[in-house]
Amino acid sequence: MPDPNSLPADYAPLLAEIKARVHAARVKAGLAANRELLALYWDIGRLILQAQETRGYGKQVVERLAADVQRAFPGIAGFSPLNVWRMRAF
Repeated sequence: MPDPNSLPADYAPLLAEIKARVHAARVKAGLAANRELLALYWDIGRLILQAQETRGYGKQVVERLAADVQRAFPGIAGFSPLNVWRMRAF
């Protein structure tokens, strides 16, 4: 009777291939997420700059936007007043 705990000889390469694919997919997902965040930050900065130029919004609007976005999305980092100013500069 075969031992149920023994593995086929070609098991290790199969496991290695699966691990490599999982790792590659995780890296791709991270890169895609970073790309989307950069696009979002650039877009937010563009919107703020546009509003300041066309509507005359001042410094207080940026500070208020940071607070309101933080309130709207609790637990999401990256929208401190300093970061929102950086988005605008970006």
